[in-house]
Amino acid sequence: MKAEIGNRVARTLPAGTTQKDIAAQVGMTPDAFSRALKGERGFSAVELANLAELLHVDVYFLITGAADPNRLVLAARHSYDPETRERAVAGHQEDRAILDDISLAYRQAGEDPGPSQIPQRLETTRSALGRGFARGLLAHIEDRFQIDIVRVHGLSTSYSFHITGRAVIAIPATGNWFRENWDMAHELGHLVLGHRCVMGPEGDVGTPEREANAFAADLLLPSDELSATDWSAITAEQLAHLVWVTGVSTQALSTRLRALHLTVSQQTSGLLGRSTQALLRRHMPSDSLLDEITVRMEDASQRHFPRWLQEAHLDRIAEGAIGKGTLAWMLGVDEAELDVEVPDVPPSLSASNLDDLLR
Repeated sequence: MKAEIGNRVARTLPAGTTQKDIAAQVGMTPDAFSRALKGERGFSAVELANLAELLHVDVYFLITGAADPNRLVLAARHSYDPETRERAVAGHQEDRAILDDISLAYRQAGEDPGPSQIPQRLETTRSALGRGFARGLLAHIEDRFQIDIVRVHGLSTSYSFHITGRAVIAIPATGNWFRENWDMAHELGHLVLGHRCVMGPEGDVGTPEREANAFAADLLLPSDELSATDWSAITAEQLAHLVWVTGVSTQALSTRLRALHLTVSQQTSGLLGRSTQALLRRHMPSDSLLDEITVRMEDASQRHFPRWLQEAHLDRIAEGAIGKGTLAWMLGVDEAELDVEVPDVPPSLSASNLDDLLR
């Protein structure tokens, strides 16, 4: 076992680094590190943990040589810096704790309701979602494709991953519904296009991110529909209606029009330079007394976990298999105040009761 672990560590060492440098970074002497690589001594748990972090691998892999079955392989929506031309997920380290909690919720649920039905192409995705899908995109993705959507506070960006046979899209609960739509379409693109590891040093970022953004643009803002619009004559009310029904931001629409080389009037350009909320609140016609814009904001700010996952936790809590803590976290309530069915705790046996049972 010691020799096998040493060989795996040796094969994982990056080119251009010395054993002395690696040893110093993981808190070992060069001699101890050299002997561990040869299998003459074992690595301690702390040393393996430090090596795993430094080499961007799992401790599970270093010990067994196999992929960790509980490790989340993530694709994430990256921010892009046009000056450095670099993409990054600045809050990934903080997000990791939330993603681990999501992973725990799935593992505690036991059996899932079956694998997700991920479409293979953009055209089949759009066809399955149907017309006017933007308003209820979250529900449509869950219903049509059995892809789970998790919406929680605290995430810095959106993620997609697979766990226990299910495809999952995790999005931040910010109330920004047009950003949320783009996030879901972007992560759906990662799933449809088969992107798995789209995170920093573990995989290529630029190409899959561009492909996922292109997928989201084609899904939410089809080129044929935009090309058929008379952008020289569109009114402010018509523009606001278009933004509303497509569920995108003014910035996303403006970027898409430039990419398609569609020329707009000076008035339309000015309107697209406003914030999405400002355009809609001033120019969107509505016969309803209900503030639909605020309703969308409130919906996009609520925690959301798949119904089957919550019901699975209720069943397992009633069986006594798990506690209430994870379900309380999913619901955003205090565990002590969560009133759910729990198994009866049998009374402790007195000495006389035990004697009666043994007779």
